[in-house]
Amino acid sequence: MSLSWWWTRSVGAVRERKDELAGVPEHSFQSVALVVGSTGIVGASLVDILPRSDTPGGPWKVYALSRRPPPPWSLPSSSSLTHIHVDLTDFAAVAEALTPLTDITHVFYVAWSPRATEAENQEANSAMLRNVLSVVVPNCPALAHVSLQTGTKHYLGPFELIGKIPTPDPPYTEDVPRLDCPNFYYDQEDVLFAAVSRRGGAVSWSVHRPNLILGFSPRSFFNVVCSLCVYAAICRKEGVALRWPGCLGSWESFSNASDADLIAEQHIWAAVDPMAKNQAFNSNNGDLYNWKTLWPVLAARFGLEWTGYDGEEKQFKVSEAMAGKEAVWAEIVRENGLVETRLRDVADWWLIDVVVYEHGANWKLLDSMNKSKEHGFLGFRDTVKSFNKWIDKMKACKIVP
Repeated sequence: MSLSWWWTRSVGAVRERKDELAGVPEHSFQSVALVVGSTGIVGASLVDILPRSDTPGGPWKVYALSRRPPPPWSLPSSSSLTHIHVDLTDFAAVAEALTPLTDITHVFYVAWSPRATEAENQEANSAMLRNVLSVVVPNCPALAHVSLQTGTKHYLGPFELIGKIPTPDPPYTEDVPRLDCPNFYYDQEDVLFAAVSRRGGAVSWSVHRPNLILGFSPRSFFNVVCSLCVYAAICRKEGVALRWPGCLGSWESFSNASDADLIAEQHIWAAVDPMAKNQAFNSNNGDLYNWKTLWPVLAARFGLEWTGYDGEEKQFKVSEAMAGKEAVWAEIVRENGLVETRLRDVADWWLIDVVVYEHGANWKLLDSMNKSKEHGFLGFRDTVKSFNKWIDKMKACKIVP
């Protein structure tokens, strides 16, 4: 794999997003990808990157699988891209949708259906992955690789237990033992291992563990950039400063972040590089950030004055401050000619509350990328540039003003 691919993408070379494989004959595709969770934050990046002419393993044909039809900002169907929407919890529907797709060579599983408790997460998310693999693995003779995305909660435990159970000291490495607690990531790994083992070594696997993801998927449940942009837009509309709502630890502590394009690149590398077979990899930008650095960046992008950490007594819940702002958002959308969205679709206030409170107090988000580099993945991102890039895309696609 050419180093130039990593370098060009890592330094952020400007490139138009387009279907570069339009008109490629069906028999010319070298690889056929099934992207499960294609409208999610990393799925959208995979669907964007895979069809490009310089993507390793290509030319790629892509089946983009999502629960809902693709939103208006998605790439349209073409000779290299087919959108499929199906409820992954419905095995009969999954079987009907996937059984005809016998040409799949690679599965990229980046879907997540959030549930209220970890027990419910275990049941739902394991079943979804099992439903997909139980159809694809026996039905696709050329299947070569299955890539699964989990995350740093592999090392921290589920949301409900973070900070309440013993965890390894950071930076986290991929070889630390599993925690002695329920974790749907562990269940998904076991589903993956069992499924590919039925092919007797003919199908390899990889597991990818990103940190806090920066990317573009406005209706994704876990999109911190979009939620922060909406918060900033509402502050501007109401003529108030961008106030930091959280604790001192979250303001000052250093962590890793994960650019969605970078994660997608690592998935693709692992799918085609023999050095990555049957391995788990952390997936982050390779640098450190703190909110003390990113908060002024966000404020500047929306023309706002800002305040940083100003004492524990000044803390507040964004979910409470933004309660009842649906009409304000609707007015922002109308005034700026934005894509029609509802506030609950583009802003997850729970996520912001978690990031600004738990991030510093209980989440030690520091992962080592040494294993990934030792196996040959050399991609990286500057987190401040990444943060700016995804704000640019939110604005360019008219999601936020």
